[in-house]
Amino acid sequence: MLQSIHVKNLALIEETESYFTEGLNIITGETGAGKSLLIGSVNLALGGKFDASMLRQGSDSGYVELVFVSKDKKVLDKLREMEIEPEDDGQIILTRKLMQGKSSCRINGETVTVKQVQSLAEELIDIHGQHEHQSLLKKSKHLEILDAYGEKEIKVLLEKTSRCFSDYKKALAELKENEKDSSEVEREKSLLEFEVNEIESACLKEDEDVLLEEKYSRMSNARKIVEALGEAYSATSESEGNASQLVGQALRNIVSVSNYDKRLEALVGQISDIESLLNDFNRDLSGFLADYDFEEGEFESVTERLDLINDLKRKYGDSISKILDYAGDASERLGKLSDYEGYIKSLRERSDKLYGELTGLCGQLTKARKKVAERLSKELKESLIGLNFLTVEFEISIKPLDEPSAKGADEVEFMISTNPGEGLKPLGSVASGGELSRIMLGIKTVMAEQDSTDTLIFDEIDAGISGRTAWKVSEKLGLLGRRHQVLCITHLPQIAAMADSHFVIEKSTENKATHTSVRCIEDEESVRELARLLGSDEESKAALENARDMKEQAANVKRGYK
Repeated sequence: MLQSIHVKNLALIEETESYFTEGLNIITGETGAGKSLLIGSVNLALGGKFDASMLRQGSDSGYVELVFVSKDKKVLDKLREMEIEPEDDGQIILTRKLMQGKSSCRINGETVTVKQVQSLAEELIDIHGQHEHQSLLKKSKHLEILDAYGEKEIKVLLEKTSRCFSDYKKALAELKENEKDSSEVEREKSLLEFEVNEIESACLKEDEDVLLEEKYSRMSNARKIVEALGEAYSATSESEGNASQLVGQALRNIVSVSNYDKRLEALVGQISDIESLLNDFNRDLSGFLADYDFEEGEFESVTERLDLINDLKRKYGDSISKILDYAGDASERLGKLSDYEGYIKSLRERSDKLYGELTGLCGQLTKARKKVAERLSKELKESLIGLNFLTVEFEISIKPLDEPSAKGADEVEFMISTNPGEGLKPLGSVASGGELSRIMLGIKTVMAEQDSTDTLIFDEIDAGISGRTAWKVSEKLGLLGRRHQVLCITHLPQIAAMADSHFVIEKSTENKATHTSVRCIEDEESVRELARLLGSDEESKAALENARDMKEQAANVKRGYK
């Protein structure tokens, strides 16, 4: 759940920190006090789009911190994918620093990208903004809701359908790419035969080019190398007074007097080692000189071989392994073209087979969706009746598409009638904004059991409703708060009365600067806020009594929840 939010230097907020609870958290305040600003700050912390105009006037940077507590497996797996180790108590701290032209995000102190934050946010929180209910106008949203509700029956089928569709599209693409006339096939065969023959006739060996390049380097610089090695050999073993002679003379001189002082034995050992090392060095040096004794024809042979390999690299790949891979692919392709008719026939048969499998899976998916649609339609109707749609009829229409897709071959659409005697019509053509908002709440309530997201936020879900309908919405939110943490911004006293925790957003002016703050209110202060929402300019006894009655009525409703 969302434990706390800390906001600094955003719009009217200089700095504020709020701690939320389980259940239904209600947020109220005067119009223009900045209620939606709080939700906007949450959106920013979760990777929402930032503009410098959002910063508080005179501030160079802003800051938002959200603290969640979650031990949900999906959340923990997401963190580990990002190589972030979860805290033992399940605490997850999301921070975002906002500056002119840039921003930085952190999760538990580790720097992350905005996309990573957005990915994690999908598992932590579901924000229903003021206009999100408009998404119900899209048929794709209806399909998404149906599949989420029937996840147990639909998920595996949907995954199989998606994989099959992907394989089918690849098979079609391969068929389209390879369908050619006979002259094209012959030209490609001739080219492939030439390429395969050119590579095979070269008899290439792995790493041959590396060894040849080393040999070429030695041979091409042989004169310089031989001169340097020859002078070194002369200095150590051939010239008058060479190093070997001098070391041997030094050894004999020390040995001749070593019997007179035992300490000289150590010197004898050292000079003996030097003589031995120098002899080894001279033998190795002589061997190196012998290596550079080669015929001019051998150098030409190495050069020609390297030129051949480099020419093949230029054509077929920058290493011998890539050249050989190319030859293997070309040989395989040549084999297919040698029996072109059979090859094309096999591609057609594969695409036809996959299409048959795909249509079969789509049929199973349609059957499963229709069963799920019956249950969902019934539950949604009951939920809408509970939201004061007293004469509502609701049905989920499933029609076949002309062609299958990764999501099956169904067009799903919610159909509704809210007036007696009227036939069912598409949801988008009959529902008003306020009705769409209530329908979305009804859906959220029905989906509560399937929805693993801990925290739900509703920004003015009560648009366009009042009276008895407001009470019904209040009851639904209270019920939703039994299964999830709910944060709800509202201007209706009926909804505010249902709060498990009540927060008020206030705007004040100090030193010609406007400030917005958030604080939790309880008991009589909450009653006075309800009285204000009831439209009372003054704290009259009647308004306060009405507010108390509302809180008691809400408490009775909550006591009835299981």
